[in-house]
Amino acid sequence: MHAVKQKMILGITGILMMLVSNVCFGAGIPDKVSIGSIQKYYAPVSFNHAAHINRLKDCGLCHHHTTGAQVTDPNCARCHKNSGAQPVVSCKGCHVADPFTPEALKQQRDQQPPVYHRDKPGLKAAYHISCLGCHQKMNGPTGCQDCHKRNDGGDAIFKSGKHAPKAPAKPKTAHH
Repeated sequence: MHAVKQKMILGITGILMMLVSNVCFGAGIPDKVSIGSIQKYYAPVSFNHAAHINRLKDCGLCHHHTTGAQVTDPNCARCHKNSGAQPVVSCKGCHVADPFTPEALKQQRDQQPPVYHRDKPGLKAAYHISCLGCHQKMNGPTGCQDCHKRNDGGDAIFKSGKHAPKAPAKPKTAHH
């Protein structure tokens, strides 16, 4: 009887340790992410990370193989089959904000192995390819200002809001 009780306690302890480790593993994952890469023209996008995790259940859909998710694309798996989790999983960790600077182009040119990742989009394109593609499939918001609320700088560049051109005055008609 004592051995059965001991095995039961060990089993329950093991289950509790697995549950605690799963909670602790998720502790570093932010519930909300503020994306402010274009805040010169738009307010930062408040990205509800927790809602996307709960809805999609697969981090690899957005983060590719960086979270340790299994690589499903056979072309990617040739190099990344056993990549494991990476220290940086954010979009800006892999996708540069301005892919056409001399530095970014040199890095791409000198990249090893030289054949792959030449088609890796810049940060803005990565957001739009991933976000819009999924939103179109799942009926999420797809209008520019659904996610990007334009600020005064954006209104100025797009000539809207208080920066909109004034309507021309109507000509006065002469009475004869």
